[in-house]
Amino acid sequence: MPTDVHQHLWPPRFLALLRSRTAPPRLDGRTLHLPGEPPYPIAPADHDPAARTERARADGLDRALLSLSSPLGIEFLPPAEAAPLLDAFHDEALALPAPFGVWASPCLSVPVPDPGPVVRLLHRGCAGLQLPATALTDAAGWRRCGPLLDAVTRLGRPLFIHPGAAPPAPPGGPPWWSALVPYLQQLHAAWFAFRAFGRPRHPHLRVCFAALAGLAPLHGERLAARGAQDRGRIDPGVFYETSSYGTRAVDMVVRAVGVDAVVFGSDRPYAEPGVPGLGAAAVHALRTANPARLLGPAKGAHP
Repeated sequence: MPTDVHQHLWPPRFLALLRSRTAPPRLDGRTLHLPGEPPYPIAPADHDPAARTERARADGLDRALLSLSSPLGIEFLPPAEAAPLLDAFHDEALALPAPFGVWASPCLSVPVPDPGPVVRLLHRGCAGLQLPATALTDAAGWRRCGPLLDAVTRLGRPLFIHPGAAPPAPPGGPPWWSALVPYLQQLHAAWFAFRAFGRPRHPHLRVCFAALAGLAPLHGERLAARGAQDRGRIDPGVFYETSSYGTRAVDMVVRAVGVDAVVFGSDRPYAEPGVPGLGAAAVHALRTANPARLLGPAKGAHP
């Protein structure tokens, strides 16, 4: 089953709610406004369900998982603002035809996130839980999100860690600043925090980091030089999604963590899907075999 674990599609009611907002995140016509990023024009076809369904099938996909765009910051809006947007996104995304599936996103602006809505979304068919990297950059974040992670572990579902909202770019910063600097910094922090705090607390959790965790696995030599004792250990429950990276970067991560840990993701429509030129066997692993292990039922899960 060829799979893309990371796409974005904003359904009609979700778009309408963004247009009704007077503060970011908001849409002004076809222009997206976020606090930390320059105005971004939205192409209508990028979020047209019929056009995207046809495109996914043309890409040869049997499954394409839709992700709430965590840089919008919806998860951290006050509950009264977040709830309608989250409901619209999940309800409409779950109703889309094949090959689309969806990750479940929670409200995180409450003192203790409630796992109940996430569990209900997983029972409705969501593939797993998505959290913004900004929620998981230290011990406190992994502890605070613990009830959510305990719930998805019991159900045998994975966690997808996606970049979150970016702080304002420096004056005169280029349009790519957020995607190349704070997004990757967030992923680095979440990856190292997972090693230090997340994995000890959640030994059976499967985790997938977007964008190859910002190439964090390539820092193993520096990690060892600074006193880590387990640089060479490969965690079989950790996966790395390939969006926005090409053959060279994917090959380096494969050399660091093994081909079994890498899964294909495109970040469509914000990036074009590029299949790494690593040979047919590796492409089959990235697009089919590895996503099946990431998304399949875990041993000992409780439905």
